[in-house]
Amino acid sequence: MAPTLYDYCRVPMDGIWKKDGDKRCKLLLGIGILVLLIIVSLGVPLIIFTIKANSEACRDGLRAVMECRNVTHLLQQELTEAQKGFQDAEAQAATCNQTVMALMASLDAEKAQGQKKVEELEGEITTLNHKLQDASAEVERLRRENQVLSVRIADKKYSASSQDSSSAAAPQILILLLGLSALLL
Repeated sequence: MAPTLYDYCRVPMDGIWKKDGDKRCKLLLGIGILVLLIIVSLGVPLIIFTIKANSEACRDGLRAVMECRNVTHLLQQELTEAQKGFQDAEAQAATCNQTVMALMASLDAEKAQGQKKVEELEGEITTLNHKLQDASAEVERLRRENQVLSVRIADKKYSASSQDSSSAAAPQILILLLGLSALLL
């Protein structure tokens, strides 16, 4: 026969059970009591915890915790929206500030251009005032000349009353027209 990896016990089992039976029984009883004590020691606090967890105060506490979580969540959402609104307002304010700065720069440029135009117009006014004064002086000079010529013509007219009156009037009209044309220029 071929060898086997296990051997049969040659001692009858009844003998082993009888010898060690008392020891084993005591051991099993001790283990059972120990397991029972462990179950009782864990079961009693578990029962107490279950009773307390299902109590009205614990339920109220859980409700309060849930309400706090809901309120906290809502406040978090409102804070996020407020921060987004604040960021949008800051961006809009920055855009407005840039626009104001651009408008102020444009206004300054327009002021400078207007000031330059005012200075040019003042120069023109000064030039025109000088021309007006010169023209007024010329008019005054021509008026005096006209008076002098009128007096001379009147003297000639009086002295030459015998001469043709139409030939004496022609030089007077010519002088008068020349004086007026000089005034208009």
